[in-house]
Formats: sequence, structure tokens, C-alpha cells
Amino acid sequence: MISVVDDLPVYYESYGEGRPLVFLPGWGNANGEAQDVHEPVFEQHPDWRRIYLDPPGTGNTPSRPWIKDQDGMLDVIARVIDDLVGSSGSGATGSAAAGSGAAGWGATGSAATGSAAAGSAVAGSGVAGSGVTGSFAIAGTSAGGLHARGIVRRDPARILGLLLRVPGVVVDRTQRTLPEYRPLIAEPRFSSDEDPRPLLHTPEYLEAHREKQRRFYLPAEEQADLEFLGAIQRDVSTYSLSMDPAARLEAPTLIVTGRQDTMTGYADAWSLLGDYPRATYAVLDRADHDLPVQNHALYRALVSDWLTRVEEMADAS
Repeated sequence: MISVVDDLPVYYESYGEGRPLVFLPGWGNANGEAQDVHEPVFEQHPDWRRIYLDPPGTGNTPSRPWIKDQDGMLDVIARVIDDLVGSSGSGATGSAAAGSGAAGWGATGSAATGSAAAGSAVAGSGVAGSGVTGSFAIAGTSAGGLHARGIVRRDPARILGLLLRVPGVVVDRTQRTLPEYRPLIAEPRFSSDEDPRPLLHTPEYLEAHREKQRRFYLPAEEQADLEFLGAIQRDVSTYSLSMDPAARLEAPTLIVTGRQDTMTGYADAWSLLGDYPRATYAVLDRADHDLPVQNHALYRALVSDWLTRVEEMADAS
């Protein structure tokens, strides 16, 4: 499926019917990994329309020279969402026609963090109900978490729920609170150059890790416009959003981080809890930036609980 923003055809895949839920991938990644991780959850939650986007320069969506920074990326994403779920009246719309680890969040940049409770920029508060025009839930992985928070910042009243998986919170890598890389089980005889910094040197974990690389991350890297993405990522002024994405959101929220995540860490996401009074915050042991690799059942149970909370609140509105 294609949604056209100016001269840019933005590719997405949509499954099911019901309340919209938009998935945003990590930097440079396409929509396939999120589908593989999340679709099984919807066997117990069928009344959702799941929308998986390829942002500009990733997957099947080309880049455009007029997108020069994260603000430009976010504008495109926001216009596609308005196109697909309906505008609240404040956003632009487009036209629609049928048709090596997760994400390079590792570049330097300025800090894009903050808590509404701590006095940072706040866009207001609200919980979307069935009567709110263009309401939807949103999920973001890694850099997609920054985009998701930016979408929430624009209009919290439209948001049914927010899911942040290994979210990028502090853009400047030198300012992040990161654990030191250390494999939990070190058996080098089982690993190879095919395994960038594996968490466990066991045959089972390495096979799952390699399968994820082969199926999702390597093909996404081959498809991505790395020159376009790199130009945004390298510069402090372009890889950060110009506006603090902090905004109070009363809707059910889930934040899932990895205890061994050396890319975005787990501690910095704790600062977001002041913005999200309905948030579950989980730090998973045996999990890095690629989570889930083997512990799919635990992650999916958390997502299922989040969906139940979203459904409960939306039905009561």
C-alpha cells in the first residue's frame, strides 16, 4: 500500500480491521521485523488495524532531498498517519492508493529527553476515545520511539496508547547511561564474525540472532538509502527533533528496555515515566537492543497486557 506525501510514495502494510495501531521501525529498518514480533499477539486481540510503515529512505519508501532532518521525517510520518486514520483537523493529509542489529541509533546528537513532570515542554494531556476524530495507538522501536513520542507531542488527545520498545531517548551517545558490553555466557567457539557482539554464546541463541539478522536487518540495510540516512544521523542539529518530544499522555503506555542494551540502554527511559502516568516500565534481563531474540513469549505477554489496557480505556470513553 502507498500513501503519497507531496512527491514521495510512502510504503506501508496494513492488516486487520478496527482501531488503528501504527508501528514505526528503528533507524534504517523496514516494517518486516515489527510484523514478525507483534503479529502473533493479535490472535488474542483481533479488533485492531495494524499499520507498519517504511519511513523515508527505508524499505520500499525512497528518500527525497527535501527531507533534511528528523523534523522532516516526522512531518512525513504525521501526514501519512493523518491520511490513513483521519485527521484531527490540525494536520496535513496526503492521498492514498492501494498498491546489523536494530537500527543505527548509535550516532551522536543533542539530547532529546525530558519529562513533563520535570517542567520540560508539554503539549497538553488527554486520552483518545472512540469519539475523537482520527484516534490511534502508536508503537516505536529505537529511533522509532523518538518519532512516536514526537507524534504524541503534536496531539496527545488523539492517542489511544503508546508502546516504546528499546526507545531512543538521549540522542547524544556520549550522554547516554549505557551498560558495558559483556556476554552473559562466553563460549567463543560457538560464535563467529557473523555475530556482532552476541549476548549469549550458545548455539540456540546464536542461531536465533543470526536468523533475525538474515531475515530483517541485513535486507533492510541493503534496501535503505544509507547516504540519505547517514547525512541526517551524522549531524547534531539534524538527528535531533528541534522540539522536545515530552508531553503528558494519560493513555496506557508500555516501555520495554533491555538490561544488556548497549545501544540505547535502559536507565534513560526511566525519565519518561513522569510524562506517562499509565505506563508499565519493564527492564528485561537477557535482552539487548535486538529484543526479543529468544524471549518472545515474555515480550508478547507485555504487549498483550498493554493492548488489554488500551481496549479497556477506549471502550470506557
